[in-house]
Amino acid sequence: MYEYNPLDDLGGQPAQGFGATAPQALGICLRWRRGGVGHHDCRVVPRPGAVSESPGLREWFGNAASRRPLTKAIAPGELLPDWDDDLLRSVPGGFFRRTQGRITVQPRVGRFYPGNFLAGAPEVPTGAAAFRIAEISPAGVMTVDFNHPLAGIDLELELRVVDIDPPGSPPEDLGRAAVMNGPGMQARWRDRPTDFLAGEALARADDSPDSAFYAAPRMIQHLDATALERIRHLYRSVVPRGGAVLDLMSSWTSHLDGEGAAQRVAGLGMNADELAANPVLTERVVHDMNTDPRLPWPDASFDTVICTVSVEYLTSPVEVFREIRRVLRPGGRFVATFSNRWFPTKAIAVWAELHEFERMGLVLEFFLRAGGFTGLGTSSLRGLPRPPGDPYADRLPASDPVFAVWGEAP
Repeated sequence: MYEYNPLDDLGGQPAQGFGATAPQALGICLRWRRGGVGHHDCRVVPRPGAVSESPGLREWFGNAASRRPLTKAIAPGELLPDWDDDLLRSVPGGFFRRTQGRITVQPRVGRFYPGNFLAGAPEVPTGAAAFRIAEISPAGVMTVDFNHPLAGIDLELELRVVDIDPPGSPPEDLGRAAVMNGPGMQARWRDRPTDFLAGEALARADDSPDSAFYAAPRMIQHLDATALERIRHLYRSVVPRGGAVLDLMSSWTSHLDGEGAAQRVAGLGMNADELAANPVLTERVVHDMNTDPRLPWPDASFDTVICTVSVEYLTSPVEVFREIRRVLRPGGRFVATFSNRWFPTKAIAVWAELHEFERMGLVLEFFLRAGGFTGLGTSSLRGLPRPPGDPYADRLPASDPVFAVWGEAP
């Protein structure tokens, strides 16, 4: 099974224990499996002056002297409260606050919502920040889960020292930094499908033909240089030497090594001028998959399919993912990468509604509903510094986060 650690190749040096004074940062990677899917959530934080006070971690880190990355198995209840059946509550649907400002929100099974959506409900634990809807009965009664999304799961935590100067302040608690603000939200609840696609989820604010929207070439980068380099590194790990690659929803750059391993790189995009400017493409096809999700290649044509910061624009994603599986050779991989920036009028409606970790869950749902993929996995990387010359450097000190979801053809 393919494994990818976003902390690899970040430079710096292996961990040497926590008595040293340099480099400046720690890479934290949390790994676990749920429903047969492997997950890697990584972030880089400024190195704390004191060792984490998390239960079970202080002695481990304080005595660490290995020159390799430090890894530790984390049992349920060690970093965060263990699963508690009492935090599954029944709440009448009338307590769900559907009106949020000018927006109407419908409760959906498997989705997460802020705690204030249930303000005033009698079964809400005091101080609940968020909840997940596990079930909705025919009468509208909701079974609501207030557990942390990683509660009850065996985890593995890795720390390594990296020679990077990240933005922000050192975390007070390394363990809490690893598990808070999203990890776990990408996995299904008890392996049941998440209701991402109901209603107008795949509608767009601008439903005019995409051919008009993409008629003029856009020779721009949609992410900062640091994020794009991390995507390039990920693709480098999945493209076999001498292989055939399909760059889906391609543009003037494919984020592949110019002298890379691929012998054939087919680009499918919306603008002929952009494709013509892409130096790594060996073939170019202008095709609108929102009009026709079929791919113009025979079965088993490619070793790798990549899709960079574009999956959120697909209006028939499950059909497209089935086509991708069809054109992959046995053992070939499809990797979709994205971040927190997109064209809002052309993205599907559900994309903007979701927490960024839930977006990985949405793309994973596309894989699962398409069927036939194995070796499913997700990864995230946050906290790297934005390049000084980036046009947003004065306002956004952190690099754009990188999220990835992948699957293999059996």
